[in-house]
Amino acid sequence: MRLFAICAAVLIGSTAFAEGERAGDFDYYVLALSWSPGWCATEGRDRDARQCDPGSGAAFVLHGLWPQFEEGYPSYCRSSVRDPSRAQSAAMADVMGSDGAAWYQWKKHGRCSGLAAADYFATARKAYASIAVPKPFQALARDLRLPASVVEDAFLDANPGLSRESVTVTCEGDRIDEVRICLTKDLAPRRCGADVRRECSLRDALMERVR
Repeated sequence: MRLFAICAAVLIGSTAFAEGERAGDFDYYVLALSWSPGWCATEGRDRDARQCDPGSGAAFVLHGLWPQFEEGYPSYCRSSVRDPSRAQSAAMADVMGSDGAAWYQWKKHGRCSGLAAADYFATARKAYASIAVPKPFQALARDLRLPASVVEDAFLDANPGLSRESVTVTCEGDRIDEVRICLTKDLAPRRCGADVRRECSLRDALMERVR
């Protein structure tokens, strides 16, 4: 019995959090903004996502608004609220790229907010609107190779309310992947937890042009 308890403790200690936590129990939000041209060049080409259509003009899109613990995050939470309708998910496609993306983000992260689906989507939209995308990245006319730190600096310049501790840039392979911004439950900028502040250090990260 003692051996079982020790093994269980080791297994629990090796996993930050299990799925299915109680909805509404979290510390802050992470607003994730995905660089759409990079995603479309890799994963998105087979997803039939509207953001990947020629001429869509999609640049930084709303990947998600993620409830977060000070360390780790909840996912697929237990909740008694209704899932969004198809119409509600489709209505988020203008900022999230597709209705499928909106539905998946609700299922994995939105339920954990403790909000009704309509309120979660409205909060995500409000958080997205609160951040200014730097003008050079709104209509990038050619592929660029640049330090990931330049992307972070541009967001800080465009958003005086942000601090370096509240923003992180991630990469996928040799590409700029996302800008992640930490917000309070009231959507005010705040310091990110240590597990979120894992920045990309590439000095020649690729940003594909906006199409």
